[in-house]
Amino acid sequence: MTMSGAVDQLLARLRHEDAVLVRVESTQGSAPREAGTWMAVWADGLTATIGGGQLEFQATKEARELLAGTRKPFDGIQRYPLGPSLGQCCGGVMFLSYERITSADAPRLQQDLLAQLEPVALFGGGHVGAALARLLSTLPFSVRWIDSRDGVFPEELPAQIDTEHSEPVQDAVAALAPGSRVLIMSFSHAEDLDIVIACLKRLRERDDLPYIGLIGSKTKWATFSHRLEARGFTADELARVTCPIGVPGITGKEPEVIAVAVAAQLLQSLG
Repeated sequence: MTMSGAVDQLLARLRHEDAVLVRVESTQGSAPREAGTWMAVWADGLTATIGGGQLEFQATKEARELLAGTRKPFDGIQRYPLGPSLGQCCGGVMFLSYERITSADAPRLQQDLLAQLEPVALFGGGHVGAALARLLSTLPFSVRWIDSRDGVFPEELPAQIDTEHSEPVQDAVAALAPGSRVLIMSFSHAEDLDIVIACLKRLRERDDLPYIGLIGSKTKWATFSHRLEARGFTADELARVTCPIGVPGITGKEPEVIAVAVAAQLLQSLG
């Protein structure tokens, strides 16, 4: 299974050539991308995007001039009104920074760019888990991929994904990053239940898991609900668990189809 996110593409190419990193530092009004967005500009290509259109064209031109040495480095953050003068009609303003980067900057950039991503805890290394990992590695998420079994993870993974072997698997819940969105799809219903219980206990203690999603049918959730109620969890607490997961209306059972539906729901949860 080959996965490659934008950070991986940046780091791989940076080993051999310099680039200019263009970042959106802030915005005002309507803008095509938000603060924290970035792109790497190479002499003959781009990695990632700050929104396309005339703004990106102009930023790319100026970044390549910096690379070629035909433009002096900018003094601070640059302001770009998204109006007629730029050939765009968004009406807002974007503030961009430009930084020439080399291979020596790779460790700092990896840490910095990954720190901006939203944390996801993915329990389960099966077919759906693998499809989700592939997809999430292309989206603004950092993934902690957890399983109780040895040998289930691919040997090569993108920088956005860290793997963890945890036995028992639910013990990993205590160490999740605050704000993690949790996806539960282990190889057994017993493990799934144990992970849900650990998540609900953490919500009682810290209330810092904004989304808990459990793969399965309504029948599975009805069974789990009875067992969780018997353990003393309230209806309000059970309402914090989403099951089935995925945006409604997508009915396919293929792992890749499920992954798209679940990833879309995660993106909705960011709003």
